[in-house]
Amino acid sequence: MDFRFMNVCVFSSSSNAIPEIYFEEARILGKLIGTSGWDLIYGGANVGLMHACAEAAREHGSKTVGIIPELIHSHRLSNPNDHEQIITPNMRERKYLMRKRSDAFIALPGGFGTLEEILEVITLKQLNYHNKAIVFINTNGYYNPLFEQFGLAYRETFAKESYRDTYFIASNPEEAIAYVKEYVPSEPLSKWFNVPDKENQDKH
Repeated sequence: MDFRFMNVCVFSSSSNAIPEIYFEEARILGKLIGTSGWDLIYGGANVGLMHACAEAAREHGSKTVGIIPELIHSHRLSNPNDHEQIITPNMRERKYLMRKRSDAFIALPGGFGTLEEILEVITLKQLNYHNKAIVFINTNGYYNPLFEQFGLAYRETFAKESYRDTYFIASNPEEAIAYVKEYVPSEPLSKWFNVPDKENQDKH
């Protein structure tokens, strides 16, 4: 991958009701994507962190591609300023196109939709459907409870410890962009644990 040009996908909140600190970080991320010479793939909304990141990215040279479902577009929530707007029939197609067109994924803080999107790309990487960079930007410690849940999954062997390396936790946009620029795809790992055959176990 030539990291001098990339399509970077940003997952983030579409809420305007959240504290300003999150908007500030979204604007910084957008600016850094633009000044890195990269383009932005995002959810296409004209509200929330999505809009703040996209506007900053475009102001600093990015082409912005908004991918938005018809249901949301019909509520006049799509961003008319995007260089390219793709209206999909449903959320499933939206997420598929966002993944397909992107070379790296960054999650700003967000709600259930953001969580679903970032966890899906982690799962697909875990299953070796892709080997792209995945980053959480942990503004204001927002994702700390989620990472505690991840830790529990590792400790109880619901997930392998090695899968900590499938994503990176950045404390700010600068760390996130630096990680993406330096990212080297890792060797694919098997998701599955080597465990004794349960039928044989039960005989002992």
